[in-house]
Amino acid sequence: MEVILLSKEEYDNIIRILTEINLTIATYKKGLRDLVIDNEEFIKVMHISKRTAQNWRDEGIITFSQVGSKIYYNVGDIDEMMKRYLKKSFYKK
Repeated sequence: MEVILLSKEEYDNIIRILTEINLTIATYKKGLRDLVIDNEEFIKVMHISKRTAQNWRDEGIITFSQVGSKIYYNVGDIDEMMKRYLKKSFYKK
């Protein structure tokens, strides 16, 4: 087994860098959840028809915003919908 010795300054620097990385990842994740996509992109991403997207909105399956005739979805809401309808595998070893 190899032992590596660090000075307090080197250790503190590593901790500072790891903290910055953690904050960057957390900020990126939060930013992604706040991203908004339009109906056309939602349909492409989910591989569904316009009618299915309309049904999901009508049935309250997915939340959305409407500005004029344009429909928008928050990526965080799409993520929540996917978690809500998550089905565990039935396969047992």
